[in-house]
Amino acid sequence: MGAGVGSWTIRGLEDMFISILRKCNSTMDLKRIHAQMEKFSLLQSNFLVTRMLDICDQNGEIEYASLLFRRVLEPNIFLYNAMIRAYTHNYMYVLTVNLYKQMLRDPLEEQIFPDRFTYPFVIRSCGGLLNIWLGKQVHGHVCKFGLMSNNMIQNLLLDMYVKCDGMIEAHRLFEEMTERDVISWNSIISGHTKLGQVRKARILFEEMPNKTIISWTAMISGYTKIRCFSDAVELFRRMQMAGVQPDWISLVAVLPACSQMGALELGKWIHFYAEKQGFLRKTGVCNALIEMYTKCGSLDQGLQLFAKMSERDVISWSTMISGLAHHGRAQEAIEFFQEMQKLKVEPNEITFVGLLSACAHAGLLNEGIRYFDSMQKDYSIEPGIEHYGCLVDLMGRTGHIDRALKLIQSMKMKPDSAIWGSLLSSCRTYRNLETAVIAMEHLLDLEPEDTGNLVLLANI
Repeated sequence: MGAGVGSWTIRGLEDMFISILRKCNSTMDLKRIHAQMEKFSLLQSNFLVTRMLDICDQNGEIEYASLLFRRVLEPNIFLYNAMIRAYTHNYMYVLTVNLYKQMLRDPLEEQIFPDRFTYPFVIRSCGGLLNIWLGKQVHGHVCKFGLMSNNMIQNLLLDMYVKCDGMIEAHRLFEEMTERDVISWNSIISGHTKLGQVRKARILFEEMPNKTIISWTAMISGYTKIRCFSDAVELFRRMQMAGVQPDWISLVAVLPACSQMGALELGKWIHFYAEKQGFLRKTGVCNALIEMYTKCGSLDQGLQLFAKMSERDVISWSTMISGLAHHGRAQEAIEFFQEMQKLKVEPNEITFVGLLSACAHAGLLNEGIRYFDSMQKDYSIEPGIEHYGCLVDLMGRTGHIDRALKLIQSMKMKPDSAIWGSLLSSCRTYRNLETAVIAMEHLLDLEPEDTGNLVLLANI
């Protein structure tokens, strides 16, 4: 009878502490409750410790959660799931997988089997690690434990294969699915567009019964990525005709196509629509609009939009610098860069491409060399082929042909046809036949079918 009373006492204490824990939100309060629970020897209660782990998860206290978990001698499936969930929420994917393995190996008298609440987080962790081999093993376990009929788990497996570029496995799973919802369709379509397989994606897209804004955006973005700009614009117009309201992500997807096609009127409509919908608060939308305006010849409208932006990131500044350079307003581009430095905005590779291009357009040799050196020395940015291309163009435009050739020969990567073509063009301007022949030899190797280079050499 005494044992019965004792058990009822423990149950009563558990009920009391679970009520207290439900009201607990901060780590400080949790530690006070923890101390009280230790007095009553309640830290082996899976029920209470599971709730404590959830509070730790909400507050990002993962080390504390891990400590609480390790002290429980016989954790149950609920406790394992809570710890797995906490690790995954905090992007600790390796720890998630390790704990899952531990759960399968746990030598408790009553074996613990993973359930439908375990796998969503384990599968997400495999995707987060981009480990398809591990994902396939977990997929096998899902089948073994009879959980493949769960739609959420199927979709997460599909998403994992897509993230790992495992489109063969993704397709096989997609074909096996008895119920495909919009998440399943969007995953498989996005997977193909991500890899540039837009034709396959389009076939699936046309078969999709209920297209969503995500489906349309994935296709538009896919066409933009492979530079099929007219297809991107055509699909955007078709989306509008279907009565699907564009969101800010779809606007960012189609605006580069407007830029490349010179579709200024569509770009202006998008600007008007974005303003009406409140999307101009999104820096990405403003950046895409500025690029569209500068590439469509409306630099002043780009400048006006830039001036109105409440927040500007490095892309905003870089886009504006590149736009000014493209329109031959080199001094303004340099002033923008100087202002950017004053505001402590860290430049990136794209910033320096725009800046060096501005120097090339204006023939500012010393400034261009100084910025090229500064890129490595002050910002630890390794020059790419675009940076070398701009500097070769600058040296060629200012008549320093031999210096440009030496720079090309010192490059860490193999010069492309654009760089040799730029040098050949400078040789024509300054009638340098000797260097022109060297450039021509390399161009014949890179572009043997381009007869235009032979004509240029003949003219020199």
